[in-house]
This record gives sequence, structure tokens and C-alpha cells, in this order.
Amino acid sequence: MLHCTLEMKSSLKIGNSAEVTALVTEDMCPAFDGIVVHKVYSTWSMAYHMELAARKVLAPHLDDHEEGIGSHLSIEHLSPTPLGHTIRVVAEAVEVDDRKVICEICAYDGERLVGRGRQTQRVLPKKKLKSLIERAKR
Repeated sequence: MLHCTLEMKSSLKIGNSAEVTALVTEDMCPAFDGIVVHKVYSTWSMAYHMELAARKVLAPHLDDHEEGIGSHLSIEHLSPTPLGHTIRVVAEAVEVDDRKVICEICAYDGERLVGRGRQTQRVLPKKKLKSLIERAKR
């Protein structure tokens, strides 16, 4: 097996962070079979915003021939956030090497912590990632 050593830009370091904010709307509420069950921010919406914030930590530091792909996400949803509130999700790189970045992520409703998690992105050459996706289609 050929091992590819990648060299993301040296600007990606532990402590780099990124933030996402969003107004909680009804399309972010938990719904099953089209029925909204609670008028609060859903865990899957939190997952999306956590993934997005972590991506914003990595993306500016990728070289042209590299791409990141999520490989792990864990979330602890601590408290509800009602419709109309603004959610703020902050991701911070806590582990970085030439093949991955791990972010710890916190979600806030104002100053109140409503969720926390951890996300891992693997870094691969774009050609390798394309090959993996093509192989998965078979």
C-alpha cells in the first residue's frame, strides 16, 4: 500500500478556530414523518452546524491537491434552544497532523452552552478521495 504524506499549509495549528451562527427556524426543528415534534433546535441541525464550523477550521489550510472528509462526529445535546434564538457554534482545532484535524466544538444560545462535541476530518489527496468514492459506487 502506498502511503501518501500530505503537507497541509503550516498555518493550520492547534487553537485555530471558526464560528457559525444561525437563527433557529422551524426547518431546524426535529420532525419525524413530516410532523414537528418539538419547536426547538434539533440535534441533526446541531450536527450540521458543528460539521460546518469544523470544516471552516480546515478548509483555508488545504493545499490545492488535498481535500478533507469527515470521519467522526460525536455530540452531546445539553439543552433546548427555542425557535427565534440565535445559535453560535465554535470549533477549535485540538489535534493536528499531516493526515487529520480534530476539533472540539461548542454550541451556545447566547452565553448558555447547549451542546458540545468532537469532530475528525481526514485529509486525503483529491485523487485518492475520488478513487474511494468511485469504488464505493460499485
